[in-house]
Amino acid sequence: MALKPQVNIIAVVDVIGALSGSTLQNGNLCMVDNGDYSSTGQGTPELCTFVRSGQVIQWSALAVDLQTPVEIKGITFLGPDGAASPLSKQSANGENGDEGEKLDLEHWAGMVPPFLVPGVAYKYRLELQMYEGDNSVLHVDSPALLRV
Repeated sequence: MALKPQVNIIAVVDVIGALSGSTLQNGNLCMVDNGDYSSTGQGTPELCTFVRSGQVIQWSALAVDLQTPVEIKGITFLGPDGAASPLSKQSANGENGDEGEKLDLEHWAGMVPPFLVPGVAYKYRLELQMYEGDNSVLHVDSPALLRV
């Protein structure tokens, strides 16, 4: 059986619940993937997607209520101490270290680099933009990629 060249990760967001509670926890975020391996944490913000070197990962964000907007603002891989890795900052415009000005990113994709150590979970920060304003960007630091 041939392995999929791409894994899709979908973040399903209860935008109204997330904005009302100022959190993506408490059932406001459900993450799933369609990988070839048995990823852990399916349906939770703690999704750990099992991937292989060279595989393309595509993230998408969907709102439970299709009339409420949600978009990916950025994905930042975190170091072992939980701080942002200086080489991994990705913004809505897809450029390293640059903050996007126009936040209408429906999908974000990247390739699993060969230097990831197999068996190590690499956590990342998923930032989601909902509507506009001071409190419209929320993030979680709990999802991860694990190279098999």
